[in-house]
Amino acid sequence: MPYEPEEVSARLGHPGVAERWRSVDRSAHAPHVVAVAGERGDDWTAAALVTARPGTAYLKIVDAVGDVPAALAAVTAHAVRRGLVQLKWEGWTATPEEAAAAGFTALDPPVAQAQGAAGPETGYVRWLYEELVAAPAEEDAAMASVPEGRAREHAYADMVAPPPYYGQSTHFTCGAVTALVAQAHAGVLPREALDRRAELTLWRDANNVMACEPVGLGVALRRARPSSRVTVHLDTDRPVLLDHLAPDDQEWRALLQEVSRAEAERLGVPVDPHHLPLSAVREAIGRRDHVLLLLSLAAMQGFDVPHWVLCHGAVPGALVIEDPWANAATGDTWVDAHLLPVPDASLDTMSTMAPGGFRGAVTLGRPHR
Repeated sequence: MPYEPEEVSARLGHPGVAERWRSVDRSAHAPHVVAVAGERGDDWTAAALVTARPGTAYLKIVDAVGDVPAALAAVTAHAVRRGLVQLKWEGWTATPEEAAAAGFTALDPPVAQAQGAAGPETGYVRWLYEELVAAPAEEDAAMASVPEGRAREHAYADMVAPPPYYGQSTHFTCGAVTALVAQAHAGVLPREALDRRAELTLWRDANNVMACEPVGLGVALRRARPSSRVTVHLDTDRPVLLDHLAPDDQEWRALLQEVSRAEAERLGVPVDPHHLPLSAVREAIGRRDHVLLLLSLAAMQGFDVPHWVLCHGAVPGALVIEDPWANAATGDTWVDAHLLPVPDASLDTMSTMAPGGFRGAVTLGRPHR
């Protein structure tokens, strides 16, 4: 149904719903209402407000009212019809008992939330596993060798085992945060080491004033952890992430990028000049590597700003990312940004960067012993 909070209040008799649902402008994330009709047909027994970032493969339940189990069942059916792989539920009014009964798993609370983004303290996720494996032709290569049955279900869960969620504390430290979270997920950095000091320290070594470009980020990672296996992927020889600057400012930042390339050669950090396909990202994830991927936020958030995300999981039809930033102005929270499934084709488009359609990424393999 169209997003009309007053109609929900009128049909369900929940006077506080309209005020709660209109607390933020969610129009950028396709808000709509999934309602359950009553016996008369013109009344409702339940309703849920759902949203999602554009270009993704999930639905988020912001709130459910009335007969909550019926609302959750209706949202699940709605998501399956749309071919989505995941449901999320923000914990504003949800209880752990309701979530568990509907097949949702509690998300670990965030280590930190992004600057200015005040999300709920709790959140829940449900992967639509049974619906996904009903179409084996759509399964990705990483799942092809896993046996059937419960072992396959457990292996699927392992493919999307969650890293800790850490929201960036500034508008420019996304590259450093994704790198730190990747190391924590790999078990080479303690969770308690994820803090603002670590975030700003790594950013200071990696940035090209102010953004982190791929080669500089890879070099900073090698310097911070010499045992790590770092590969930079950048299919252009020209300086990147500078076109919004005046020519004089571009010149000295371009020189810093040349210095980063020289340092990469000195440290033995490979810079792969070939275009990195999304199939190679899936293969890296299948090896339990982590891929830091540079993309534009134009599709998901509506503004063309370069941004780093972490690719760490793969499911049939989508890659699973961690986004260290959430846009509070649209109702976006850490629940959206954590364990975020994005269809391969969408992620391919998002990470094709202007000018010239280049792709920038950094692959982190397991450390050398």
